[in-house]
Amino acid sequence: QSNINVGPIDSRLNLPACANLAPFLPPGNKPWGKITLGIRCSAPSSWVIYLQANVQVFSEYYVAAAPLVQGQILCAADLSKVKGDLSSLPAGTVTNAEQAIGKTMLSSIPAGSVLRMDALKNPPVVQQGQSVRVISSGPGFQVATDAQALSNASDGQIARAKTVSGQTVSGIARAGGIIEITY
Repeated sequence: QSNINVGPIDSRLNLPACANLAPFLPPGNKPWGKITLGIRCSAPSSWVIYLQANVQVFSEYYVAAAPLVQGQILCAADLSKVKGDLSSLPAGTVTNAEQAIGKTMLSSIPAGSVLRMDALKNPPVVQQGQSVRVISSGPGFQVATDAQALSNASDGQIARAKTVSGQTVSGIARAGGIIEITY
């Protein structure tokens, strides 16, 4: 559900009647909140005006059901669904429980606080000291070797490892303790 309130047209403007009005968002405008809305007339005469508008978008989002602490891995019971105006909330507000479940809190927040994506991180799939499998591949070849992780990394992040021959390598961390190196 959304609600759009458009500000008044300046009464000093003397615009000719228009048979073909087209609203538009000027470049750089976000689609909700306090915005500038353009109105373009293309017939019978051509003119453009800009109006202030407030676009409210009402939808469900998630807040902390109880105080959440740094390092806590979130489960469904930690989340509480509420409905409100998304345009008044910070960017990256969690709007789907799957965006948060299984993620780790980067900092502590009190109960009722809006959950934001930038306050969550994916759990590590590779942990420092863990035995990992390094898989190197390229056009026409694939080589795998055992190694020991030198850093923590979430899925898709860069992880470093030391191979049994003593070589330090970096690659993309994947679930199951795998580090991928692609040439």
